[in-house]
Amino acid sequence: MHTEDDLAADLRPPPPSPRRQARTAPAAALSVSSAPTPDPSAPDLPGCRPVRLKRRDLDTWDGRFEYWDGDTETAWVMRDPTGIPHEQPSARLVGFCTLIAAARGSSIQCFGSTDLELRDDRGERHRILQADQCVYVYPGRARLPQDGGIVVGEHDLPDVVLEVDHTTDVRRWKLGMYESWGFPEVWVEVPERWTRSRARGRVPGLTIHVLEAGRYRESPVSAAFPDWRAGAIHEALNEAEVSGWTHARLARVGRTLGARDGTGPDDHHFLRSFRDEGRDEGRAEMVRQMLVSRGISVSEGFPANVPGFGESPTDAAVAAALACKSEQDFHARIRNP
Repeated sequence: MHTEDDLAADLRPPPPSPRRQARTAPAAALSVSSAPTPDPSAPDLPGCRPVRLKRRDLDTWDGRFEYWDGDTETAWVMRDPTGIPHEQPSARLVGFCTLIAAARGSSIQCFGSTDLELRDDRGERHRILQADQCVYVYPGRARLPQDGGIVVGEHDLPDVVLEVDHTTDVRRWKLGMYESWGFPEVWVEVPERWTRSRARGRVPGLTIHVLEAGRYRESPVSAAFPDWRAGAIHEALNEAEVSGWTHARLARVGRTLGARDGTGPDDHHFLRSFRDEGRDEGRAEMVRQMLVSRGISVSEGFPANVPGFGESPTDAAVAAALACKSEQDFHARIRNP
């Protein structure tokens, strides 16, 4: 059973299950990743097949691909159709970011498998990567495209890119491309749910690759989301139902970001509306009980049915409740304080 002390001192990833081995370094220090130097002209994308896709047809292409090369006008698409094991983690991450943003008090935006583009000297799309999810922790500060894809060197790159290795293995080539293009943080998730088409040797777990001095290094904790550890992220992405323990972790990450930014839940419009509603209900109940305790009978719905009560200051409402001789007198005092 998790306790509050466990939550406050959650500095260790959950222990590996019999089907899973920990993929993160036990120490807080980063360890060098094994991203190979990529050859853009010879992509190594297991689980994918090359498909002819001309540049002029990119905007009308109706599917997804892992990589597109402008020299050969070839796209590498998944051999197997996408399913729940592949799609659930990226969809879950959107929901998690929404909750973290609410706890922090400011927006986080996810852009799905948006094109990540490298352009040539003429401004033409030269190479394109597609991830499973792209996350901007501070979208209001970022240079974002008004339409089209995210262009390397023109727009700010996502704070986190998620790759779900359900039938693929991004370590063999694609991770090196992200490194060479300068993406600050890449999460590689291998889901717990296994299928026959999974790449050989892929062990369930999540690995965080953080860019440092131009090289990816494996980190046990996210740089973009402080206090969110790789093991906890993997556990959350694979739960059948999101647990209370995961919700507590998300709230802690949001509070940590908010403490750094000087924001909190009251700065989030949606949460603030619920808090305001709760305060209004508590204020109304207080006034109602004051009259009842003085032996004054009140009607059903009092005092919410009193014109002007919602706009009246709390001290004026309390003063009226202490001085009135009847509910009608309370009405009059609220109208004419």
